[in-house]
Amino acid sequence: MIGIGVIGYGYWGPNLVRNFAEAQGARVVSVCDSRAERLAPVSKRYPGVKTTTSADEVLNDPAVDAVIIATPVATHHALVKQALQNNRHVLVTKPLTDSVVDAQELVELAAKKNRVLMLDHTFLYKGSVRTIKDMVQAGKLGNLYYYDSVRVNLGLFQHDVNVLWDLAVHDLSIMDYILGVQPREVSAAGIAHVAGRPEDIAYLTCFFEQNLIAHLHVNWLAPVKVRKTLIGGNKQMIVYDDLEPDAPLKIYDKGIDISSSEGIYQALVSYRTGDMWAPQVDMREALSAEAAHFVDCVTHNKRPLTDGESGVRMVRILEAANESLAAHGKPVKL
Repeated sequence: MIGIGVIGYGYWGPNLVRNFAEAQGARVVSVCDSRAERLAPVSKRYPGVKTTTSADEVLNDPAVDAVIIATPVATHHALVKQALQNNRHVLVTKPLTDSVVDAQELVELAAKKNRVLMLDHTFLYKGSVRTIKDMVQAGKLGNLYYYDSVRVNLGLFQHDVNVLWDLAVHDLSIMDYILGVQPREVSAAGIAHVAGRPEDIAYLTCFFEQNLIAHLHVNWLAPVKVRKTLIGGNKQMIVYDDLEPDAPLKIYDKGIDISSSEGIYQALVSYRTGDMWAPQVDMREALSAEAAHFVDCVTHNKRPLTDGESGVRMVRILEAANESLAAHGKPVKL
């Protein structure tokens, strides 16, 4: 049994503890949070789990083999580094760190220590996202034209990172997994509406080779919650609505056909309209699948799907996006 220590029991911590408490091959040993009042529900629901306000106590506990870090981004580098130096495996919430230099340092340290370093990019463990990946990889969409996503809601405001680092990182990780290629250039625009706080609305455009473009809209000030992605190719198109409980994926046999007439100088565009169908997808809770994957990677020394390198790629894009934000949308090459 792998002993699990969880540092951070705020918004996401309870979900992590619940799923690892239920994961085969693992047991939650201790839970830490700097605010003692947050720990009372842990003792009530998991009476065998130790609670503490000291991260050092968790990181130095010989019964803890792996550490789950669910704390603010600014604390990630120090906590992950200490855990790896103490020979603990690590699962850390997104993003990995707030700088590429720090993220790369952690990846190199994990390799040196032969420890698993995994990112909590939860959406990659959803059946719907796996299905999209399989379709793209099999060429069912054809040549990809665009990736267009909207991720908006009212809150939760973060104090240490802007809305891109909080929300867009989800879509960037999905995009990275599905497309398998990195953008060559990014442009970002956004604005802050609360004094002293980071940008709460932002638009990020990613430019790829071969006319593929991605656009991400993220917002903490929306009156409704929207989690919708459109992916278009020359053969088929996908609408992915993460809030649709029964049919999150809809596949459309729609598009355009281009032919030439009177030589190569006149292009004729015709519209193709076919059927729509909703594939059956694995509806298992993504975090449950992620917990099982982490335990398997630690047990059998496997490389995670959401490894440290994927975390570095996300931070690299987000750093460039911040640079573009500061320059009012000026494109930044990666």
